[in-house]
Amino acid sequence: MDMSLAIAWENSVSEVADSEFYRDVVAGLEAPQKQLDPKYFYDALGSRYFDQICSLEEYYPYRAEMGLLPKIAEDLSDYFSAERFADVNVVEFGAGSLHKIIPLLSCVDCIREFTAIDISGEHLESACAEVGRHFPELAIHRVTGDFTKAIRLKPSSATAMGFFPGSTIGNFTPSKAMAFLASARATLGSDSYMLVGVDTKKSEAIINRAYNDSRGVTARFNKNVLLRINAELGADFELDGFSHQAFYNRDLGRLEMHLRSEVAQQVHLGRRRFFFELGETIHTENSYKYHPEEFEQLARAAGWDTEKHWLAEGNLFSCSLLHARY
Repeated sequence: MDMSLAIAWENSVSEVADSEFYRDVVAGLEAPQKQLDPKYFYDALGSRYFDQICSLEEYYPYRAEMGLLPKIAEDLSDYFSAERFADVNVVEFGAGSLHKIIPLLSCVDCIREFTAIDISGEHLESACAEVGRHFPELAIHRVTGDFTKAIRLKPSSATAMGFFPGSTIGNFTPSKAMAFLASARATLGSDSYMLVGVDTKKSEAIINRAYNDSRGVTARFNKNVLLRINAELGADFELDGFSHQAFYNRDLGRLEMHLRSEVAQQVHLGRRRFFFELGETIHTENSYKYHPEEFEQLARAAGWDTEKHWLAEGNLFSCSLLHARY
């Protein structure tokens, strides 16, 4: 190999190995139960796949929450009245396509600022531009980053209200969900609020069907994390060598998503090799489900009191307005 090419290759390998993405993937694949952090689903393609999932007939959380949001927006319009609040800055964690913020922006007059936080900068930029076209008077701030970590917001005199829809809170273990809520409380500041979507415990058949759609979109979304590792880290995962698995774990109260190795195989990532036995899985996501009282207890432990609670028809989904406890 030409010396200049060899040096460039070594530098490229070193840069990849220094990335948080690389370190997280290596740590996950070296664990006794191989795992990958679900935050890495969400590159531009993964975000588009998730938008497609939300339009599926089987995927009840999106429809149930969207059906609930107009009522929530109406109630919040009364709660955040001009007599009590001058301005509100809504801070959406893991903003995605920003579909769910629209009912709030349309109804709650005192929302003057909107801060969108997402790990996919490209997707975030286009989504914020679309919101800006519909709400030209709204001050919009974009933050590209990992919302699970402490984030410094742009200084503002407005009352902060976090917005965390879509039951993403369920992707965390209960202890990590508590840690995230505590971190969000620190990000938002004293006397802040937080509107959180929470998926409820219900028929296992309904849950399993939602994550095993007939069109295979969820399977493509699940496998996209391997595609991303190949593209960004130079691994050689064979996507056809893995299959999508999703099932409800009743004992732990969570839906689990895995990628199952269909053959005995090995995967290369830089100088590392990872071996997979036939049937071995990579655990890619959890989605914990909570009874309303269970989530209220979890939020209280993280420093939040529950101000209001909404429940969708058929108890399919819930939302809670939290207030930072002094």
